[in-house]
Amino acid sequence: MPEKKKHILVLSQYFYPEPFRINDMCKEWVKRGYEVTVVTGIPNYPQGKFYDGYSWMKKRNEEWDGIHIIRLPLIARGHSSIGMALNYFSFVLSGFFWKCFTKVKADYVFMFEVSPMTQCLVGVWYAKRRKIPCYLYVQDLWPENVEIVTGIHSKVVLAPIGKMVNYIYKRCDHIFATSPSFVTEIQKRCAGNEKEKVTYWPQYAEEFYQPVERSRAFEQTPEILDDGSFKVIFTGNIGQAQGLDILPQTAKLLKGQNIKFVIVGDGRSKDDFVKQIKECDVEEMFLFIGRQPAERIPAMLGCCNAAFVSFMDNELFTKTIPAKLQSYMACGMPIIAVASGETKRLIEEAGCGICCELGNVQGLAKGIQTLTNENGILDMARYSRDYFEKHFYKKKLMDEMDRYFDIIESETINSNC
Repeated sequence: MPEKKKHILVLSQYFYPEPFRINDMCKEWVKRGYEVTVVTGIPNYPQGKFYDGYSWMKKRNEEWDGIHIIRLPLIARGHSSIGMALNYFSFVLSGFFWKCFTKVKADYVFMFEVSPMTQCLVGVWYAKRRKIPCYLYVQDLWPENVEIVTGIHSKVVLAPIGKMVNYIYKRCDHIFATSPSFVTEIQKRCAGNEKEKVTYWPQYAEEFYQPVERSRAFEQTPEILDDGSFKVIFTGNIGQAQGLDILPQTAKLLKGQNIKFVIVGDGRSKDDFVKQIKECDVEEMFLFIGRQPAERIPAMLGCCNAAFVSFMDNELFTKTIPAKLQSYMACGMPIIAVASGETKRLIEEAGCGICCELGNVQGLAKGIQTLTNENGILDMARYSRDYFEKHFYKKKLMDEMDRYFDIIESETINSNC
């Protein structure tokens, strides 16, 4: 019989039923023979309140698709900065006591870091106590992300956060990052040979992200009418960081043309976004569909002509490759972007869409008009899927992750001898 694979302890403040890619990674590890335990919080993202059926007393331990889930008590994030801070702190506090008393014995720790970085303290503490390899997958750079979310620029606040980040990086055996620019930024915080432990490992899209034939897509998605309009779709969180405030002004310039913007998702900035749309008197050009199971997104994309991605104007986002980009490309979508840096590089390298400068309303309107003429748009769709298969294919990336596990484990065993 083949040797049984190791036990991975995954540390992620967000996990199923919250919609994050770590859910699929854990299911894949189970398929590959690993035992997987996830230490997470009580689900409350992005609504800010606990999901139905969950509380401090309910569903604290679950089994899902072969994964054992341990839910630490925390304070729901709510809709204020204070609520978010309490949410971050309460998870770490619960995690501190959990690592002191848990009987879980794992072989590796894998930390999936979307904000907050503070969650990783729990994984680092556990790995140190058990003397096992510790891996970190960085989705959000800290303290840069703190500045954006809170608007705080004081060194008195950011310097201690920077020290915490350095502490976490130093105690990780290997660090994966979602973009080449993230690798560069993380390496700046690593000394000497430690820079070599940081590598680019892009996000993939789950296997259900596939192109859906147009007529079948409309059958599966009655919310979107086949009315002959040119449809631009955005999926995901509606927050300040997404920079969606450019769309109402763009729609105003395109008013009277047969163009619609389909917005799938929810978030803290949705009410402000809707208000801007009303102020521009373009309500008829927008279709809002609430937060959906990820499995429904490919059909919704298939109903539309192009997919939209944007960022607010901040240097951090020039270094970011958003997860939705891989999902769009997996579904063979031409992409319209308002971005620079890594996102622009990737779209231009793939030849799968157009990219406008941040804040350039006229440029975005002109780009959308260009695509409505269908010149080259079918080629863009094909290039999008081709690039995905070459660079973001799930099996290829997860095989690579397996190899890192084997290498680091061997190095750890040798260093302990």
